[in-house]
Amino acid sequence: MTKRALTSNKESQNPIVRFFANLGPGLITGAADDDPSGIATYSTAGALLGTGQLWTALITWPLMASVQMMCARIGMVTGRGLAGAFHHKFPKPLIAIFAAALLIANTINIGADLSGMADAAEMLSGINSHYFVILFGLAISVATVQFRYHQIANVLKWLALTLFAYVITGFVIGPDWGKVAHDTFIPSLPKGHEGWGMLVAILGTTISPYLFFWQSSQEVEEEKAIGRRMLAWRKGATRREIGARKMDVGIGTFFSNLVMYFIILSTALTLHAHGTTNIETTKQAAEALLPLAGKFAYLLFTVGIIGVGFLAIPTLSGSAAYAFAETFHWRQGLDSKFMAARAFYGVVILSTLMGVGLDFARVNPVKALYWTAIINGLLAPFLLVGVWLVASDRKIMQNQPSSPLGLVCVGLTTLLMFAAAIGMFVF
Repeated sequence: MTKRALTSNKESQNPIVRFFANLGPGLITGAADDDPSGIATYSTAGALLGTGQLWTALITWPLMASVQMMCARIGMVTGRGLAGAFHHKFPKPLIAIFAAALLIANTINIGADLSGMADAAEMLSGINSHYFVILFGLAISVATVQFRYHQIANVLKWLALTLFAYVITGFVIGPDWGKVAHDTFIPSLPKGHEGWGMLVAILGTTISPYLFFWQSSQEVEEEKAIGRRMLAWRKGATRREIGARKMDVGIGTFFSNLVMYFIILSTALTLHAHGTTNIETTKQAAEALLPLAGKFAYLLFTVGIIGVGFLAIPTLSGSAAYAFAETFHWRQGLDSKFMAARAFYGVVILSTLMGVGLDFARVNPVKALYWTAIINGLLAPFLLVGVWLVASDRKIMQNQPSSPLGLVCVGLTTLLMFAAAIGMFVF
């Protein structure tokens, strides 16, 4: 059976229906990028540096889009996730080190995300946040194991709508758009170790390693969901499929960076403008908005943290599980039953439960998120080298390598992230 014969019925639908049907992996991945980790990092950037970092949202959109599309193309064309594709280029021990580093960073991220969600729920309900950490952790773990891929993907797409809360918040505050435009289109370079560290954190949480693995593995799941169960059936991609994914990734990454922009803007015009430059918790960031921006902005900011946490945590635990499964050749996939893929789901459950434990260890969530972003910022450029090498290899990519423009953009992204990391240590 050919891949063309297994093409999804999405192609036979009318254009409007097909547009929304094609929004999937790219939209989910882009929205998951604005998880509580991203919210904390962007809030810290806005509080500490004001509107001076707004320009980063402009440059990270094309860079993030090119990286995510390259990862998507690898999944679509090779029929494997990123770790599986890496086996053609790198020794297994090196891939295992990358998978372990990803799991550690993601687990810390999950713990901090759960803490941020629970703090937000406590502010809205008055109930102790520890109860919510356990409730959210169990609910997400059970849902990830019990529901099948298409069910999870549909829920995640709707959860992406919660991110509009941050765009609305930015308009509610009423900024001086002239000054905002100046800081948006005229970049100001970071100053000192703190400024460069913040740039690394912004890049690390926007162009984050777990998204590379999730994007490529989602492509495999999408193909399995339409009947391409065998590897031979998944190899290669039609021009129409690649075009549809480019649109999906472009919209998802634009949405992600738009939200990033408004989080920095909101906290810069409230917290930074009123001398609050040191944010210790997401709870503090939300509470500080109440007297400065009003109850409506406070509620939007708080509800957004909970909604996006439900979107991001399955992505974090799932990406680590996919990386380990492909490294050690385990049975994998969100369409698999628990008993058939116990090791895969074991990573999902373990990373989530360890995240719950971090909350009870009283780890400061914002500091943990910030340093996780730093770790991701240092790890990402090395992974991007691997992504670039795989995507440019005509044999691995079934004679469908990434375009020269895509290779140039990802190459520039890699150099930029290396430069930011070096700048942090040098300055």
